[in-house]
Amino acid sequence: MAAQPTGRPSIYQSKFDDVLQQPVIDLDKLRDVCKLGCPDGSGIRQVCWKIFLNYLPLERENWEQTLKTRREFYQQLITETIVNPHASEGGDNGHTLMDHPLNPNPTSAWSRFFKDNEQLLQIDHDCRRLYPEISFFQQASKYPCQAYKSASKTKFATLKERVEKSALPSQQLCTSRGGTRNIVSLVKSSDTAPYVSLKEGEEAHWEVCERILFVYSKINKGIQYVQGMNELVGPLYYIFASDPDPVNQEGAEADTFFCFAALMGEVSDSFNQTLDKSELGIDGQMRKLEGVLQKIDKDIYDRFVHQKLNPQFYAFRWKTLLLSQEFLLPDVIELWDCLFADKERFNFIYYICCQMLILCKDRLLAGKFEQNIQLLQNYPRDVSIQRLIKEAYELQEKFPM
Repeated sequence: MAAQPTGRPSIYQSKFDDVLQQPVIDLDKLRDVCKLGCPDGSGIRQVCWKIFLNYLPLERENWEQTLKTRREFYQQLITETIVNPHASEGGDNGHTLMDHPLNPNPTSAWSRFFKDNEQLLQIDHDCRRLYPEISFFQQASKYPCQAYKSASKTKFATLKERVEKSALPSQQLCTSRGGTRNIVSLVKSSDTAPYVSLKEGEEAHWEVCERILFVYSKINKGIQYVQGMNELVGPLYYIFASDPDPVNQEGAEADTFFCFAALMGEVSDSFNQTLDKSELGIDGQMRKLEGVLQKIDKDIYDRFVHQKLNPQFYAFRWKTLLLSQEFLLPDVIELWDCLFADKERFNFIYYICCQMLILCKDRLLAGKFEQNIQLLQNYPRDVSIQRLIKEAYELQEKFPM
């Protein structure tokens, strides 16, 4: 069964309608009505997220053309990035003689293909296990990739086919202690076996997420794919693919790609190891969290200092993945309503993190180092998200940055 976001009661919908029906959206008013979550099932959350992530302009009259242009452009990106170099075989332009699987030239199509497959295997592994507690990502998409449909089979191969055929390029030659040399596969059979049977021509929702991340990694060479990005693309795609408008459902992949790219533009410093020690990187973000916690609850702060329980031990994942692994998907979606609406662009997450600690205060003050680490790395999922958000806003008002 697919997850259903909790959201806000439908009585709130009129407030959103008043803001979203204006010719030019008042961003401050939209942020204000989104602070406590978006209503479900009306398409409002989808519109709000696209506006907050700068995908849709504030002028309503430009929405239709923006969506049309972006969605067409994304199909071009798929065509340009997911190209099978086997297509060059049998050509009459001489490329077959110059380019082949054993070509050592790093600029050759085959060299790029094998390098891409190394990253694709990690993306595939991560996307197959997106939110295993719900069946949505294992179900077939109603709208398979248009670029795949229109492309010649001799030129394109689906990413899943590339993974299934990449066993040999992904094997290593290993020597045992006795001197025996064996080829060891880096891909376990369970990694490539489908979770559910799909008909020929169908693709699961996780495959759509895989393609989004692969295209992103191809055109963003400076960042490429880092494990954990799948946890950010999952909720975005789930929301856009659940749009009540069939036209928007069909465009969910493209919409997710551009919104994910915009989101990464704001949180990419957390994924960049070269920035870890800087104020922009994860160490600087953890110091910021410590500073906020020290102002809000000195008892917990002092306890952590005494135990040498650094925020990197628990809050690195919280901050980097925007709490997407700490709660069930419906709660993550409601949290993201607030995070995307944050005028300070994700400063609110520091107050969310502090309130999460406060809700466990008694256990943290009584627990030993090992117990506290275990608690925070496996945060209780029975917490009321509405209460967490409400009390985090109270902290933000009382202890402004």
